[in-house]
Amino acid sequence: MADLIVKSKVKEFVGDMSVGADFYDALNEEVGKLINKAKTRCKDNNRSTLKARDV
Repeated sequence: MADLIVKSKVKEFVGDMSVGADFYDALNEEVGKLINKAKTRCKDNNRSTLKARDV
């Protein structure tokens, strides 16, 4: 799967906490699942544009 997250932005967001490499992998996987779920909802509603409501 492609990298869907920007590690530096995640690190910036969590502030002074440490982030393990496995966290980035798990987060990337969850984002991928969320996008796939949104794509399915979009297609099921006969649309080709993802919208906030698909999340």
